[in-house]
Amino acid sequence: MPRKRPTDDGDELLARLGSLTAQARERAELQRTQVELAIALQRGMLPRDLPTAPGLHLAVRYAPACYGLNVGGDWYDAFPLPDGRIGLAIGDVQGHNIEAAAFMGQVRAGLRALAFATGEPGELLARTNDLLLSLGSELFATCTFMRLDPATGAMESARAGHIPFVWATADGKSGVVDDEGGPPLGIQRGIDYPVTRHRLTTGGLFVLLTDGVVEGPSLAVEDGLEQVTRLAGIAAVAGLESHALAAAVIKGAESVGHEDDAAVLVVGLDGPARP
Repeated sequence: MPRKRPTDDGDELLARLGSLTAQARERAELQRTQVELAIALQRGMLPRDLPTAPGLHLAVRYAPACYGLNVGGDWYDAFPLPDGRIGLAIGDVQGHNIEAAAFMGQVRAGLRALAFATGEPGELLARTNDLLLSLGSELFATCTFMRLDPATGAMESARAGHIPFVWATADGKSGVVDDEGGPPLGIQRGIDYPVTRHRLTTGGLFVLLTDGVVEGPSLAVEDGLEQVTRLAGIAAVAGLESHALAAAVIKGAESVGHEDDAAVLVVGLDGPARP
């Protein structure tokens, strides 16, 4: 039997390498396409414009994860309610893939639609929770929803498994809100979400964020929230614009030590808030 020539072996090896390279390129292209689709889906579902009111300053920053297929489902929203108040929401969907990004769109759309039936934060989260359960998805989401009256600074909020928000006042006081939240949306039926009441004073700030901003392998959530609290306190005393504070907070997300979605929503008031 004639032996295969070395050149034949070399040609066969090159052919196999070429085939493997082509397959790797196809997989990389598919992965890149999926990531681009997920990011486009995320950005397409976020609000293009923020509501306005005298003295009210809203600022957002959003940094989607784009490491491999590590695309999550963080979102924020702000919109006027029928009674003239402003609805504010921020949330995070479990998981880091295109399904999480799609589920995020369902959560945001459902919450916004139901807010026109009831803007009361606790009832709104309860209805959104039931809606998500009816969809039969295995995913769940955390969320904070606020209803703010920009004319008086009066604000009501409710949390569904989400990290608490940060507050600061013009006289230098700042902290993390201490309120009672409920479980994430989409886990259990018949949940009641407690409502807490706050007041946004003239020159004051509220900072809503997702855990990608303050928690990771290199940063414990308590330390991350403390960092944001310091920034908010400095910004309120210095009269820093909401946009500048939002940019500083999202910059701090680089210190958490992982590639995750990060969303920040800053609410400021410099109008004549009335007691």
